[in-house]
Amino acid sequence: MKFSSLDLAPELQRALDACGYSQMTPIQEQAIIPARRGKDVLANAQTGTGKTAAFTVPVLQQMHDRPVTTQPGQVRTLILAPTRELAEQLTTTIKGYAQFLPFTVKGIYGGVSTDSQKGRLKAGVDILVATPGRLLEHVVQCNISLSKVEFVVLDEADRMLDMGFINDVYKLIQQTASKHQTLMFSATVTPTVNELARKLMSRHETIRVAKQNSTADTVDHVVYPVEERRKADLFLELIKAQNWYQVLVFTSTKAQADELVVDLKMDKITYVVCHGDKTQGSRKRALADFKAGKVQVMIATEVAARGLDIKGLEYVVNYNLPFLAEDYVHRIGRTGRAGAKGHAISFVSREEERALDDIERLIGSRIKRINMPGFEVGNRENLLKQITQKSQKPRANKPSQTKIIRDRVTTSKTTGKAKQKIKQKK
Repeated sequence: MKFSSLDLAPELQRALDACGYSQMTPIQEQAIIPARRGKDVLANAQTGTGKTAAFTVPVLQQMHDRPVTTQPGQVRTLILAPTRELAEQLTTTIKGYAQFLPFTVKGIYGGVSTDSQKGRLKAGVDILVATPGRLLEHVVQCNISLSKVEFVVLDEADRMLDMGFINDVYKLIQQTASKHQTLMFSATVTPTVNELARKLMSRHETIRVAKQNSTADTVDHVVYPVEERRKADLFLELIKAQNWYQVLVFTSTKAQADELVVDLKMDKITYVVCHGDKTQGSRKRALADFKAGKVQVMIATEVAARGLDIKGLEYVVNYNLPFLAEDYVHRIGRTGRAGAKGHAISFVSREEERALDDIERLIGSRIKRINMPGFEVGNRENLLKQITQKSQKPRANKPSQTKIIRDRVTTSKTTGKAKQKIKQKK
């Protein structure tokens, strides 16, 4: 189905043509029409499926059909995103869709001075893309009012729940007009996501375009069993042996990211780091250098799992498995986008095997194991078998606790009788 069949406003169609959009993706085909009619929508779609256009196009069309002059300090459309990177990316993308329409598009998020954002908000914004925490700061400071919001979009709703933004989201939506349309997009659908949808939406339509909580078919998944202390060595071995050029590496903590940096420095491999301790400017420069091919490796924590759109990225490495199985889906969603082939490589220590089990249950398939010569780890099943056999083996030389107690009682009784005989003789 083509965008031209939707009978969109000429300015919107022109923008989509300029962006190179002709044929709709499955999520766009299913979500745009009900959203354009004003229905609340909960959409389950993986990253890289075109979901930004799926919620932006119907909102822009409705704003065009019902022109309203945005007043100072007011907002017509509010789009909430969990991370700075995603908010920034959405702002840029939506500006492209609205480039021939008379709408202002602004993004506000942490890592940037609130004073620099204050003036832009007070002037009024047609479409505001924001992270919940930073927007709440501006609402409290009366820099912006949400009372005239007509459209609310929650992008990556599951991630906002995981990151603990749910209370901020509730507070913000309570500030909006009582009658507004809500569109919720999520890469995974969990009971908590469904509960959030029931609380925030009215008679919503649920759309799923892929197997629930699945990963893209274009991604090849493999696991390398390895001891935790040997992960850096394995990474350096693979990056050289398999000639990986652009690699996005996920660690679970900032400390793990910094430790990997030391090893990359020693092997003179170019890298950038993106985690919560870095300023927004530093993270933007790191991403720009990686996209431009100036560095070989980008090391990131969970902060980069959403919102990164790196064209042609082939390799994503899970140096450590994520704490939440759902985050595996988001991490590897950086590769295999828009039909391109991608590779998801995970290093799994024995301590992480339970997390791997959770991931395989979530995605509904077993991930291929590759045992790298020189990096073998002991087999868990054999280890458990040995422990069980050892615990069940009879210990001939060591008396049982019951026997020890019985012997003590017997000894005590014998000693008592001997003492009584001595006293009688005396």
